[in-house]
Amino acid sequence: MSKQPSRRSILAAGAAVTAFNIVPSSVLAQAANKKKKKAPAPDKEKLPPSERLNIGFVGIGGKGTANIKGCSAHNVYALCDVDSVRGASSFKKYPSAKRFDDWRVFLDKEEKNLDAVVVTTPDHNHAVITMAAMQLGLPVYTEKPLTRTISEARILAEYARKNKIITQMGNQGHANDDARLAVEWIQAGVLGDVREVHCWTNRPVWPQGIVRPSAEDVPATMNWDVWLGPAPAKSYSSKIAPFKWRGFWDYGAGALGDMAAHIMDHPVWALGLGAPLSVEVEFDRANPASAKDSFPVSSIVTYQFAARGNMPPVTLKWFDGKNKIPWPENLEETRKLEKGGGIVYYGSKHNMLQSCYGKSPRIFPETEMQAVARNKELPPKTMLRSPGHYEEWIQAIQANDPSLAKSNFDYAGPLTEMMLLGCVAARVGSGTKLTWNSANMKTNNDEANRYVHHEYRKGWSL
Repeated sequence: MSKQPSRRSILAAGAAVTAFNIVPSSVLAQAANKKKKKAPAPDKEKLPPSERLNIGFVGIGGKGTANIKGCSAHNVYALCDVDSVRGASSFKKYPSAKRFDDWRVFLDKEEKNLDAVVVTTPDHNHAVITMAAMQLGLPVYTEKPLTRTISEARILAEYARKNKIITQMGNQGHANDDARLAVEWIQAGVLGDVREVHCWTNRPVWPQGIVRPSAEDVPATMNWDVWLGPAPAKSYSSKIAPFKWRGFWDYGAGALGDMAAHIMDHPVWALGLGAPLSVEVEFDRANPASAKDSFPVSSIVTYQFAARGNMPPVTLKWFDGKNKIPWPENLEETRKLEKGGGIVYYGSKHNMLQSCYGKSPRIFPETEMQAVARNKELPPKTMLRSPGHYEEWIQAIQANDPSLAKSNFDYAGPLTEMMLLGCVAARVGSGTKLTWNSANMKTNNDEANRYVHHEYRKGWSL
C-alpha cells in the first residue's frame, strides 16, 4: 500500500479541525439514541459535502440496487459488476460513478478515494471481497449470509475485531423497532421461560434438488472467471447465473443462507443463544444424483442450545420449502401465518408470533395480548432505537465506533456460523446429527468437518 494519505485520513483530519464549529452527526445520533428515539436518516440534499462518504458497490443488480439506494444520501462513487446486463440499471442511474467488472481492479485503483465498500455478490464471493476491503482498512457492509462457509465467518469476524474495522451484515430487519420491542419483551420475562422456538420460510423459490445444468457459452457481457472467484472452475449456465445460484453447494447456502439471517436472527438475539450444541437435519431427495450438486428441495433442521445463566435450554426448529410448522396450540384458526416466514416462541407464561424481518411481535391468542397490555405487563423501552440499518453503519464510520452498527461481524459472524452448521448437516445427508465444538470448529463427523472449511480455487484464497 502507498504511504500517501488516503481520503479517509484526510476526512478524519478535516472533521477534527471543524469540530469546534460543527456538531458531528455521530454526536447527534448518540444523543438521540440516549432518548431511545430514531435519529433521522440523512437527506443528500441537506447533508454537507464534507460529511458525504465515497462508497463503492460490488454487485449492483438485484439486491445490490436496494443497497445502493440505502446509502444514496452519500456519494455513489464506484460501481462494480461482472455482468454489464445485470448492472445496467445502476450504471444508467449513476452515470458519473466509476465503472468496473473486476473487484480486484476496483479496489486496487480506487482504494485511496473510497471511504467504504458494500458487497452484494453471490455468497461464495462474500468472504474474499470483504477480506480484501478490510485489509485496506475500509469499512464494509456485506450482504447475508456473511459467508458461504463457517470458517470464513470466523476469520472475517476475528479480523474485523482485531483491526477495529467498521462492519455490518445485511440482515436489515435487525434494525426494526419491532425487533427491538420483541427483544425487550422476551428479556424482561414477559413470555416466561422459552424452551422451544419454531421458524419457517417459503424459500427456496429457486431450483434445488437438481443436478448441475449443461454448459453454455459465456455471454460477452459477463466476466465469468471473476463471477466464479474462489469456486471451482466449472462451466457457465444461464440456469445458475445471475439468479439461480443459491441452491448449489458451490455458490450458495440454500434457504437457510437466504432467510435465516432475517428470521432466526431474532430468537438468537432475544434469547442470547450463542453456538448450538448440536444440529439435526431431515429431508427427502427425489433425485439422489442431485446430492453432489445442490441442496434438497425442502428440509427441517433442529438445533439444540444449552442453558444460559437462568435461561433454560432451547430447541430451535427450522422449516423450509414444503414443510410447515405444527399449528400452534391456542392460535386462532382465523389467524394467518405469514407466507414468507416467521417465528413462534413457546414460553411458560405466553406464546408469541413474530413475522419475517422481526416485525409485528404479538402474544397469542389475542385475548392474552390484550390482557398483558391492559395489566401493564409489557416493559418500557430500554434498547436504543435504530436510525436504519444502513445509517447505523454510516454513523459507526463517522464516529469510528464499530459498536454503533448492531449487526457488525461480532454479532453477524456467530449467527452465520450457526446458520451454516445446518447447511453442513444437509450436505452430509438426511438423518445427519452433528455435535458441535465451536471453539475448535469441529463436529463428530469427518465428512462434515471438510464442509466447515472452504476449498479455494488457486489464486482466490483469503
